[in-house]
Amino acid sequence: MTLLRSLKLLALITWIGGIIFFAFVLAPTVFRVLPTREMAGNVVNPSLKALHWMGIVSGVVFLLCSLLLDREQYARFKPATLANSLAVLMLAITLVSEFGIAPRMRSLRAEMVSIDNVPVTDARRVEFNRLHQWSTRSEEGVFFLGLVVVVLTAKRLD
Repeated sequence: MTLLRSLKLLALITWIGGIIFFAFVLAPTVFRVLPTREMAGNVVNPSLKALHWMGIVSGVVFLLCSLLLDREQYARFKPATLANSLAVLMLAITLVSEFGIAPRMRSLRAEMVSIDNVPVTDARRVEFNRLHQWSTRSEEGVFFLGLVVVVLTAKRLD
């Protein structure tokens, strides 16, 4: 039971910690330090993909451990807990971001070649900026839902 509980917590820490590092350290640093937005995007894009995959794996591990722990503790599966439901929602948002939003953003970046040289009124850049807002909102959503899951998980560990 200790191993499952530890894996469950590690998965949640990895997921939320990754978002914190990405949003508050990596992205702001590369956009401040690198000379062009294009270069910063070349760092952020694969980093975001890695972050999403960390979230996907962490979400699956969290849910599996949670279900197994509930089965051990209560002698039955209890999949519809609030923490599990929020983790499923976090996972769904992450999947939409990785397989829905991000590919379109990559395609638009490739079409524009250098985003720094494309006017802000260009339809591709307007669409890219709109998708970027959705990407940012999705990460924020996963982060805030994750904080709620942290609190709910901490309460269950008492």
